[in-house]
Amino acid sequence: MFRHGPSVGADLPPDEAVRLDERPEPLRDAVAAATAGDHGPARELLAATRLGAEWERRSDYVGAFADSALHSPGWLDAWLAESPKDPDAMLVKADLCIDQAWAIRTGARAGQVSPDRLKAFFALLEDAVPVLGAAAEVNPDDPVPWRIALTHAMGIQAPRELFDAYWAEATARAPHHYGCHAAALRYLCEKWHGSHQEMFDFAERAADEALPGSKLRALPLAAAIEYDVVADAGKEGPIDRSRIVAAVDRALELSSFYEPGDPEAAGFRNELALMLILAKRFEEALDVFRAIGVQARSYPWAYFGDARQEFLDFRTGVRMQIASATPFFSRPSRSVTGSVTDVPAGPVVHLVAIAAAPPAQVAAAALMCGIPLRIAPAGGSASYVALAPDGSPGRRAALSGGEDRLTGAADTFTTGEKWPALVLRRTGGLAGFTLLHKGKEVAAHAWDPAAPVADHASAAATAGALARVYGLPDPRPLTGLLRSSAAPARHQADLVTALGLPPLPAGFGEHPDALAGVPGTRLLERRGILSGLRDTLTNDPDRLLVQLSGESPAPRPKLWWLLRIVALVFFTTAAAYAWWSPGVNTPRSLLFSLLSLVFAAQLASATRERRRRVR
Repeated sequence: MFRHGPSVGADLPPDEAVRLDERPEPLRDAVAAATAGDHGPARELLAATRLGAEWERRSDYVGAFADSALHSPGWLDAWLAESPKDPDAMLVKADLCIDQAWAIRTGARAGQVSPDRLKAFFALLEDAVPVLGAAAEVNPDDPVPWRIALTHAMGIQAPRELFDAYWAEATARAPHHYGCHAAALRYLCEKWHGSHQEMFDFAERAADEALPGSKLRALPLAAAIEYDVVADAGKEGPIDRSRIVAAVDRALELSSFYEPGDPEAAGFRNELALMLILAKRFEEALDVFRAIGVQARSYPWAYFGDARQEFLDFRTGVRMQIASATPFFSRPSRSVTGSVTDVPAGPVVHLVAIAAAPPAQVAAAALMCGIPLRIAPAGGSASYVALAPDGSPGRRAALSGGEDRLTGAADTFTTGEKWPALVLRRTGGLAGFTLLHKGKEVAAHAWDPAAPVADHASAAATAGALARVYGLPDPRPLTGLLRSSAAPARHQADLVTALGLPPLPAGFGEHPDALAGVPGTRLLERRGILSGLRDTLTNDPDRLLVQLSGESPAPRPKLWWLLRIVALVFFTTAAAYAWWSPGVNTPRSLLFSLLSLVFAAQLASATRERRRRVR
């Protein structure tokens, strides 16, 4: 594994570039505007999908706006007050009603939901009926109201006759609409109102009737996820394993119709990667991860925990499985299927850390992280830390998982230390941070104008953690900053100021070099394990940092000169005495001579550096 680990999957996007549920730019901008109170872009975007009969895109956009209105309803209320009969606003309102009911119920199984929650759930679904009817009436040619109605039917435990009626209305308008098929598949699964057999029959029939390249060809894969992951039926269940294998193979074929990194294919490709891993088809799974690129999706990874982290952990696990199975003197193949070409690069991620310790102390703590770093004084007893260019990452760097390489390095150099490090990141119009203290992640947050505002409880918990680490008496101002979604870069800078830290380096988020123009920036070179252990014993931590090209070396302290002059005098005298005294053996004489030469060379080199600095 250590022989091939760095090379297997080395062409994958770095962890820090991976985005979860990234929306297309027009939708992201419109959701951000709506969250800020302006429904104009949402109105224009949805009107365009209605007039252009872009039903798949319309379904996705309506869901995104309903999710936004679930957390920030003011903009939708203003839109409906302005245009009560707007077909697009009424459609978002219908989807919002269903989302509100499910927010009360949660996604737990019925036996795990309290009676009060279930009662409120059914009451909200009952209230949604006239809203659904009105949305369908003002959108007569639109299948999206019927996609919402199918989800409503699942929640109210509607009889099969009502489901069949809704399904007929949906297919009459768009017989191959993926969103409607996905909603119907959920109704037909065993945990709701159908069975495993009926679910697979429905999915396979839809895939057989779909056109080549249609995402409906991946519907059996969604059934396989429900069967193997959600229901956990496994090999003992009623479905023959050949149908699972066929679903995976069909999705692999479908993936070849889409370009690498295509967000349209990201949903089923994430499901495909998981099913290939469960089938121990790791080489093909790695190819699918290459095709996914930076487009991670919440599902299916959210079934296991934090979706983005699970995506990264599964991806790293695939790399390790292939590396461990590759013979020592062989080379791992780049692609098993041969279908994957270059994946489009993800958005540029800007990273910098502010460590609450001087550069020499940070360098001494970071010797064993296996990653070259650039470290600069940030004023007071703080330091800026950024990644240094590394054309050939070492094995430890290549195999390290986690949020990103700088966060991984901060995890290492804060271990065993009393001081924390705040890793800050910017990607496009987004910003975030991760706080590490004593080798553990203490808090993390992301500002995304298109995402729901963080709820008060989670923001207060994050603010409390920040206040404890940095010794602030009142975390409430931090809570306000964390709950602000507009202007992410400004709120990130305001948070740094509120924590009493040095300001972010000028140009951070715009210039590719986070520490460009920061005086005193020096390089901590990557070290091997043995050299790192050796350097941890140095009595001069400042010398661990290398001056960048064009910079003068840092002057050595007086103590350094004094110790080496004393050592040179002592060992020179001892060597002279040893050579002239017949009672001292030759090896000891050679040792004293060698040590005197070492200290003389150090002093000579330091003198030359000093003269160059003076000139």
